[in-house]
Amino acid sequence: MHNLEPSIIQCPYCGEAIEVLVDCSVQSQEYIEDCSVCCRPINISVESWQGEVVNIEARSEDE
Repeated sequence: MHNLEPSIIQCPYCGEAIEVLVDCSVQSQEYIEDCSVCCRPINISVESWQGEVVNIEARSEDE
């Protein structure tokens, strides 16, 4: 069963705060999600521990 937790990140392109759902059943993951405001692709890195997000980073494609 997936443990989805909402997290707030800042888009590296437009600067807007957006909410993403993170699967906390996976300890370490990287994925791409489009910004819900400007539609540009954001590289998201997430570290989870015991069902909670401990670190989340949002980067542009060129970083």
